[in-house]
Amino acid sequence: MAKTVLCGANAYEMKYYFNEQFNGIPDSIKEELHIICVLFTEEVGGVFTIAFEEDGTVVMETNADDDDIYYDEISSGLLVSEVRRNRQELFESLSLYYRVFILKEDVTALLDEENA
Repeated sequence: MAKTVLCGANAYEMKYYFNEQFNGIPDSIKEELHIICVLFTEEVGGVFTIAFEEDGTVVMETNADDDDIYYDEISSGLLVSEVRRNRQELFESLSLYYRVFILKEDVTALLDEENA
């Protein structure tokens, strides 16, 4: 299943990436995503991405170079869970955005689905 990367940060290259396809997302949300990604890689290292599954589900992925002795897989997994828990509303909104503006799903049907 193909994923579409929304944004990510790379601790090795000290870079942040934001997919221009999602420029319609409000600047305040873009800034929040930037902060999440950069703080994640500063704390854990490696590469961290936030992406969409084909159905609009938001996923977070983290990985590291094989020779990175500082990367802690357990800490990274715990931090992903913490970010998901603390930013659940943000990720639900991003998923809705993707389903409406990218997949062109019917907004009223999606809202009815959420309120059911």
